[in-house]
Amino acid sequence: MNSLIPKIQDVSGFNSTLVGISIHPAAPYSAILSNVFETQPQLNIVEKLWASWYLYINSDILATGLLFFTVHELMYFGRCLPWYIIDKMLYFNKYKIQPTKIPSDKEQWECLKAVLKSHFLVEAVPIWLFHPMCQRLGISILVPFPSLYTMLVQIGIFFACEDMWHYWAHRLFHHGWFYKNIHKQHHRYAAPFGLTAEYAHPVEVISLGFGTVGFPMIYAYFTRDLHLFTVTCWVVLRLFQAVDSHSGYDFPWSLNKFIPFWSGAEHHDLHHRYFIGNYASSFRWWDFCLKTEAGPHANRLREERMKVRVEKKAKFH
Repeated sequence: MNSLIPKIQDVSGFNSTLVGISIHPAAPYSAILSNVFETQPQLNIVEKLWASWYLYINSDILATGLLFFTVHELMYFGRCLPWYIIDKMLYFNKYKIQPTKIPSDKEQWECLKAVLKSHFLVEAVPIWLFHPMCQRLGISILVPFPSLYTMLVQIGIFFACEDMWHYWAHRLFHHGWFYKNIHKQHHRYAAPFGLTAEYAHPVEVISLGFGTVGFPMIYAYFTRDLHLFTVTCWVVLRLFQAVDSHSGYDFPWSLNKFIPFWSGAEHHDLHHRYFIGNYASSFRWWDFCLKTEAGPHANRLREERMKVRVEKKAKFH
């Protein structure tokens, strides 16, 4: 039984919406959508679509699984497509970080096949198991959604936590056995392109993926105040960040030009080019504070800072 239906029928005074609606189990999606739009004026359009989806599927596990897998595929490949097109347009080559290394169609095709294989054989199972975990952790699927402020604060927390996890896990993957047997696959392309964001060994996909999914679950465990729509928005933004950081392009309007501590493609492209340093995903502060920035410029800055420290130390002796 869909969790929205008992709320509609059995709970008086339930202030989460969907009051006075009657849904036939065999009703087509269009009829359910029309019913929700007509009877629930207090909801915004996204909330109406969300509620109609769960009512139509009539199985929360199936509805969440289909939703997450579909959103993941559409958002990931939908975000990769513009970068594929840009690679074909000579005009944008001036913004290419490594302008002489444009991925061939063969490279794109091989990467696409590997990523699809990973999506269906590695990522699909955790996605289908996600809703039971949501239920245990009290992650809500009901409408209305939380306030925009609440969602932004929570997503900001998830970005910071994921970035921390990614930095340390990624740094570990660059040590000896871990690099040779796991992370080396991701470094097949010294000049990354959008599709390479999720081109990785299954162990890396799962371990780094924990940073994206695990921290919302931890947050929900301690607060019991998280909505699945917030998690969905967070996952979409994280996908966009991952694809963009592998795009290989640094534009004058790129986000790192307006937010100095944002990593962006330039930050991660140096990691692929030099195979070391710049381990964080979204922000620059971990690499800056722990002196693991990549590239010649970062090396010069480190040497200058080291020289200053040595000179200061010498003055006290």
